[in-house]
Amino acid sequence: MGSVCIEIVEGNPHLRSLLGWHLQQLDYRVHQAASIYQAREVFLSHQPTLVILDADLPDGDGIEFCRWLHRQQQPLILMLSARSTEADIVAGLKAGADDYLCKPFGMQEFLARVEALIRRKRTPVAPAYLDYGTLQIDLVQRRVRFQGEFIDLTPQEFSLLYVLAQAGGVPLSRSELLRRAWPDVIDNPRTIDTHVLSLRKKIELDPRQPSLIQTIRNVGYRFNIEILNTNNSNMVHSQKKLTTERFSNPHYFSSKR
Repeated sequence: MGSVCIEIVEGNPHLRSLLGWHLQQLDYRVHQAASIYQAREVFLSHQPTLVILDADLPDGDGIEFCRWLHRQQQPLILMLSARSTEADIVAGLKAGADDYLCKPFGMQEFLARVEALIRRKRTPVAPAYLDYGTLQIDLVQRRVRFQGEFIDLTPQEFSLLYVLAQAGGVPLSRSELLRRAWPDVIDNPRTIDTHVLSLRKKIELDPRQPSLIQTIRNVGYRFNIEILNTNNSNMVHSQKKLTTERFSNPHYFSSKR
């Protein structure tokens, strides 16, 4: 648990210190803040996994700060509050809190809730690497290897390929691809066609007769996962020749969209 960082935002200095001490005994890294101003600075500096947030702070409303936190990298939020009505609890949870603990509370219950939230964060670990046999997609470096060669993709081509591949062969409509693969809201579905065309030129043996990114009439596109597992040696040889001719700088990959 030593790698897990927790921020405590609590106006009461005695309670803040007590909570921090108990969490440190469990080997958590703890940073403390007494106000919203301090809390924002601590959060931006340390990017904690969990924020323990007092709903009543001396310089502002903890509910509003909870909404701000939720709009960031979505840390886990455990809200502490002396307000114990159902309406207060619902307001806290709707503001983005993952759990709500009413004051006064027992220390063992507090620690158990913290551990339960940390377990929740650990369970759904997003893959850093997708391997489809002859296609590997590195989600950290945002680069693609196909048939043993790195493919030089633009950031948007990478996002489109990733969304198609992750669908596991399920056809996706143009509007769905726009929603999943584009960082900004775009209303023109033909944008998908343009990017599919450029992507096909880079990963298809014959872009005029595509076998990897298939057009599904009246639906959209699907990625042909099955063909990636073929052991056709002619396909491998031809693809290596095509990709070798295209590369001018195999180390150029954008790390951002």
